Amino acid sequence: MTRSSTISSAWRVFRRCAEALALALAGLAGLPGVARAGTPPEPAACRTVRLADAGWTDVTVTTALLSELLRDLGYEPRTTLLSVPVTFAVMRSGNIDVFLGNWMPAQTRDLEPYIKDRSVEVVRANLTGAKYTLAVPAYAYAAGLRTFADIARFGPQLNYSIYGIEPGNDGNHHILTLIQRNADGLGAFHLVESSEQGMLAQVERAVRAHAPIVFLAWDPHPMNLKFELRYLSGGEAVFGPDFGGASVYTNTRAGYSAECPNVGRLLENLAFSLRGESEVMDAILNRRQLPQSAAAVWLEAHPQVVAVWLAGVSTFDGRPAPAAVQAADRRSAGSGFEGWMSGHKIPVGDWVAAVIEYVKAHGKALFDAVSAVLRGCVDGLTALLRAIPAPVLILGAGGLTWILRRSIPSVFFVIAALLFIVNQGYWTPTIETLSLVLVAAMLSILIGVPLGIAAGHRPAFFAALRPVLDLMQTLPTFVYLIPTLVLFGLGVVPGLISTVVFALPAPIRMTQLGISSVPRPLLEAGEAFGATRSQMLWKVELPSAAPTIVAGVTQCIMLSLSMVVIAALVGAGGLGVPVVRALNTVQVGMGFEAGFVIVLLAIILDRISRPRS
Repeated sequence: MTRSSTISSAWRVFRRCAEALALALAGLAGLPGVARAGTPPEPAACRTVRLADAGWTDVTVTTALLSELLRDLGYEPRTTLLSVPVTFAVMRSGNIDVFLGNWMPAQTRDLEPYIKDRSVEVVRANLTGAKYTLAVPAYAYAAGLRTFADIARFGPQLNYSIYGIEPGNDGNHHILTLIQRNADGLGAFHLVESSEQGMLAQVERAVRAHAPIVFLAWDPHPMNLKFELRYLSGGEAVFGPDFGGASVYTNTRAGYSAECPNVGRLLENLAFSLRGESEVMDAILNRRQLPQSAAAVWLEAHPQVVAVWLAGVSTFDGRPAPAAVQAADRRSAGSGFEGWMSGHKIPVGDWVAAVIEYVKAHGKALFDAVSAVLRGCVDGLTALLRAIPAPVLILGAGGLTWILRRSIPSVFFVIAALLFIVNQGYWTPTIETLSLVLVAAMLSILIGVPLGIAAGHRPAFFAALRPVLDLMQTLPTFVYLIPTLVLFGLGVVPGLISTVVFALPAPIRMTQLGISSVPRPLLEAGEAFGATRSQMLWKVELPSAAPTIVAGVTQCIMLSLSMVVIAALVGAGGLGVPVVRALNTVQVGMGFEAGFVIVLLAIILDRISRPRS
């Protein structure tokens, strides 16, 4: 046999083997759940997965677990904090892909329209055996507060209050329905709406004082471990049987699983347990871990669960999912500069939390006294304004406008605006907001004007005060809402204190500017006539600086009013509540009405408080 024939024979054998291998690989690639390496099983648009988080710790946990898995698989998860009604509305428009927090049957009313028009799809139940209804501490249950029908008997001890979570939530809606219908005699009660953590902070205060409290509760959640609580019976008609027994479902926008089948397969596999969710929630709430860090640690500690979730799933670029996740776990275990730095984190948050806990434990009497005084001021003013008939109060506002402005158009506007507010049904929330604004502005003026005078006389003092004022004006409002909420509990007091902190820099700065800008010849004239320091202040400096100081007062009132929506998030009530409720339930009409009323109130206060030109 020649050399050429040998080479030809070898080439034919090699070609047959290559063809057989290619056929085998093609057949393997056609099997379900197996993707060709290096070939994305989905379109490029599927790489970004848009998730909705309702802000409840359990939904934050499940969303973080899914996000961590997707990130390990080569996807780019993006989470947006939205209320449940807004989530469904945004899914209809195609701007959210996945929602893991569909509690049923409690959210039936919210979900039903989107199921009917087929804009939202239900993938599967990702959690079963959950609960969602009203609860009380065990000692209140032992005292006889055991059913919905018992709540009314404890009205005075409960301050006729039931504590819910964010405005617009379905659970809050159920409570409002009970109150509006006077079901079980709850017509005299009011719902305090805030947030999950705000509600739990109030529960903690009540438990510490051994006071009764009724609040929304659910399982899974670490509250069931932290507090000895009891779920109330008798709410089956509203919350459903078995203490609001619920299943939590995974929802996607219409057609998402067909467009992105790999993620769709992962969502079909995804199922959580009560214990698993509680473990991650405990890491977030009690060990103060970030949701993504807590999720990563839990996933690494439970490889068997992860293996079930990843069955038939590949990475975005088509590689086997389990190996990719394991490699990602090894890479994320403190490697790299960022991993080393975050692993040696300076515990600033822990220090602040320890200080707040110490202050809370040792200053209870002081904070209770301050809370009682401030709440008494606002509640007293609100009661006084409510006692005045609306027509009399409207005419009084018109008369005050004439005295201060001497302007017929201004008087007409004030009266017409207040009549419009009554017509729209927002008179009571307007009175509550007005009380909060007036008390906050008065406190800010009483503190701010003397500090401004001292700063105007002592430049060194103002130089030291300036960075504090800058911090008060630039620090996000929610940051100082947190300690006030912990120290003073839900209600008008944390909203009032936060409003004062936000508005206080205006009178300080404007008073300092007015005092420091008094013309030098005017001061010399006062000194030449032998005026004392007190006489110089009251007869020379303050009259000269009055226009600037009054402008600072007007700014203070406007800044106080701008806090009305934020104050509603900690249970302060007023016009902020319908605004937040409309935002969370996508009710454009209600939102516009409440917003327009706030604008009218702002214009009224501005017209009355602005100095006459």
